[in-house]
Amino acid sequence: MQIQENILLTPFNTFGIAARARWFARFSDIDTLTSLVNTHPTVPPLVLGGGSNILFTGNFGGLILKNELKGIEVVKEDADFVYVKCGAGENWHQFVLYCIERNLGGVENLSLIPGNMGASPMQNIGAYGVEIKDVFHSLEAFHLHDENVVTFFNKDCDFGYRESVFKRRYKGEFVILTVTCKLRKQPVFNTSYGAITQELEKAGVQTLSVKAISDAVISIRRSKLPDPAIIGNAGSFFKNPLVTAAQFAALKEKYPAIIGYPDSNGYVKLAAGWLIEQCGWKGYRRGDAGCHALQALVLVNYGNASGEEILALSTDIMRSVQEKFNVPLEREVNIV
Repeated sequence: MQIQENILLTPFNTFGIAARARWFARFSDIDTLTSLVNTHPTVPPLVLGGGSNILFTGNFGGLILKNELKGIEVVKEDADFVYVKCGAGENWHQFVLYCIERNLGGVENLSLIPGNMGASPMQNIGAYGVEIKDVFHSLEAFHLHDENVVTFFNKDCDFGYRESVFKRRYKGEFVILTVTCKLRKQPVFNTSYGAITQELEKAGVQTLSVKAISDAVISIRRSKLPDPAIIGNAGSFFKNPLVTAAQFAALKEKYPAIIGYPDSNGYVKLAAGWLIEQCGWKGYRRGDAGCHALQALVLVNYGNASGEEILALSTDIMRSVQEKFNVPLEREVNIV
């Protein structure tokens, strides 16, 4: 167990923000995690996974714990499903590829989402009509105060749109250790959302498969989303706002081209990127902080932007969308 001091966090966040951590340590087993927590019992730690959904707005004065718990294994199987358990420190897309190689259905629409496994239930990650809650079975989490391991099942997580109990009620209380997903032996394909059908047609796909859908999603994402290894970013910076059907009808009358998708609860999910683009932000740059030229939903660091500069830009974008459409935007990225 090694605790480092005054560590530069640039390599550990996909925005590439040059903040520093007062203390920094890695753990790859529960004994090391327990020892680290006991070393700094009065300092609430920040657990870091892939660093793909976080914006550091300054130096972090406490302890950062880098989750490096690994391993993927099949733990159960029945007539219809295979249950795959994955360490929270595994890369999410590598887990998706593991499932695709075995023709297990359920996560193919979630291909190429950046970050690690542990963040997937915390954020209830989603894309192209699928969310992690649709395949989630359970997780094991370490309670930082009681130092015991608790199992959470789907119903315990209170999943919502990019929400879970770990972002609200239990924020900062647990470290996710493992996540178990329930994958279908006979995949049920979901191609109705976004441009998946067009991408499949363009690729000349005749027979649907989990790999074909995954390849289509990867192609779409690469065509419009910047690679964090080239331009610092955290993917979608804002959530797509939800409005009532009546609100959407009023907006549609005023802005006929507005994009919205009805959800299962009677609300309509607006395309935040479209709203931002209509306010003139797409491709905007202020110093090294900017709004991506191909996808307005993504804020970027062109080199040396500070977290404060990107946060200030996001605030200005939120204000302009509110003024033009009377629709509040909410940040999806965690601000630290």
